[in-house]
Amino acid sequence: MTKTAPEFARNLCARYLDAYTTFQWHKHVTHVPVEDPVEVMGIRFPNRIGIAAGFDRNGEMVSALGALGVGHVEIGTVTPVAQPGNPLPRVARLSATEAVVNRMGNASDGCEHVLRNLKSADAFKLRGGILGVNIGKNATTPIESAAGDFRCALAKLYDRADYFTVNISSPNTKRLGELQKSRELLTLLTELDDERTRLQEDKGLPYKPVAVKLSADLDTDDLYRALESIVKAKMDAVIVSNTSAELGRQIQGGRPFAEGGISGAPLMARSTKLVRDCVQYLQGRLPVIASGGVMSPEDAVTKIEAGADLVQIHTGLFYRGLGLPADCVDAVAKLRKSSR
Repeated sequence: MTKTAPEFARNLCARYLDAYTTFQWHKHVTHVPVEDPVEVMGIRFPNRIGIAAGFDRNGEMVSALGALGVGHVEIGTVTPVAQPGNPLPRVARLSATEAVVNRMGNASDGCEHVLRNLKSADAFKLRGGILGVNIGKNATTPIESAAGDFRCALAKLYDRADYFTVNISSPNTKRLGELQKSRELLTLLTELDDERTRLQEDKGLPYKPVAVKLSADLDTDDLYRALESIVKAKMDAVIVSNTSAELGRQIQGGRPFAEGGISGAPLMARSTKLVRDCVQYLQGRLPVIASGGVMSPEDAVTKIEAGADLVQIHTGLFYRGLGLPADCVDAVAKLRKSSR
């Protein structure tokens, strides 16, 4: 398998998943999960399992992914204007460790194109599904001007999403991680909160929650400082974690993809520890959404036991198939029922 094959497989999935669910073929590999509603960020989610950003970058598969039994789908990262991302090859499958390493560079078709795509998400939303939009800055925008890009994306997509996620942690966008520093983060998020208030006051639009997605590579002190800034800026949740460049280097050594961010099974332990650290520090001030390394229903249960309010799946779909989300919903619902 070539290094471009995983990205080709994802694009093929995007092309055919709608037909797969429209003709009900997915019912041969999955099932309708039990009902397990939960309120997070002031939103009623049909269940605690969702699709993480990165799987559907441009909002092409929302209703099709929703048919797999998830309660929410988070698309993106969406940038204000279209950008191609990093040069090929930029995705590799590490089958021996059930991982994927990527250096996509937030390839995006841009807000206007995504808005057109999201017209097809109505079926999912009518079923009660929750749509999240992960937003980011364009690679050509200087880091000092990043807030303008985030405000622009928020404003353009505000009317379509149920919640937003601020991506300041992709390891494949130059200098983006600098925005996780406490002072820069507080400034950025305060501007986003101001933009949200403006949209409500000037256009009469409803309040939309905003979550912040953090890196898997933050040390404890930096994590706690980032969390304090997120709370001070009146954000609504934290998502941990993004991919890990650190683990990517450890697992691959000096190979070509060593600077990419790794996802999948190797990320499970590190991202789950971050969930526990966030829950312990926040003490209920904000909900925590777990993303990273969920490859089985047991992994989803572990995230909930660590204190996560919601759990997101990405790489597990490639390795374990379309039945994984519904199996995770059922496993988490069983855990919650037994603990009542």
